[in-house]
Amino acid sequence: MTAVLLIARRELFAYLRSPLGAAIIAAALLIDGLWFHLSGLTRPLLSAEVLSEFFNGASATTMGAGIVLSMRLVAEERQTGTFTLLNTAPVRDAEIVAGKFLSAFAMIALLTALTIYMPLLILVNGKVSWGQVGVGYLGLLLLGSAAISIGLFASSLARSQVVAAIVGAAILVVFLLLWLVARAVEAPLNGVLSGLALHHENFRPFMQGVLEFRRVVYYVAISYFFLLAATKTLEARRWR
Repeated sequence: MTAVLLIARRELFAYLRSPLGAAIIAAALLIDGLWFHLSGLTRPLLSAEVLSEFFNGASATTMGAGIVLSMRLVAEERQTGTFTLLNTAPVRDAEIVAGKFLSAFAMIALLTALTIYMPLLILVNGKVSWGQVGVGYLGLLLLGSAAISIGLFASSLARSQVVAAIVGAAILVVFLLLWLVARAVEAPLNGVLSGLALHHENFRPFMQGVLEFRRVVYYVAISYFFLLAATKTLEARRWR
């Protein structure tokens, strides 16, 4: 556990020292702010609908930020030649993956926390359900966790950050579009594909403030699967 926290702290400081972390958070907040203004404040919607629209837009920036933040986690180590040092240190591959994941997740949590002023603006002319706010933010964190895990897996495959970002984005898009594929197939396969879609049916309850345990389990399972895949990829490369 100590090794995991040391790696997480190292990576977190790397985000905070470089312009990358600040640039990603600033860009995401700008996009979230514009979406919140255009989709919520310029139309006659109920407060709950404005909040739902905010979470819908924030989910896109959260996924994008997750991919961009995670693209460097392993690929950059290979580019700079520091991965050999990390690989020969007395730490397991699972600890490396867990530490790097926690650092990126901390950045996503920071980004999510900085958007809290947007739901609070609804209080100026309306009312918000704090239950919907809490459930919506939980959904954003779970979605961010899944995106980071996908990006980290892609980073473990690639030797370039650009390639890692492309591979991670491609996997993410595939999972996002599964609900469209589900429309083209028949039962029971359509139900399976729809249930695997990263956003559509799985994130909608969080937008509306409805906490469904199976949706939480889904995002945790997706995160665990890709973190495990990243760990196995590192283990396979270690023995080459």
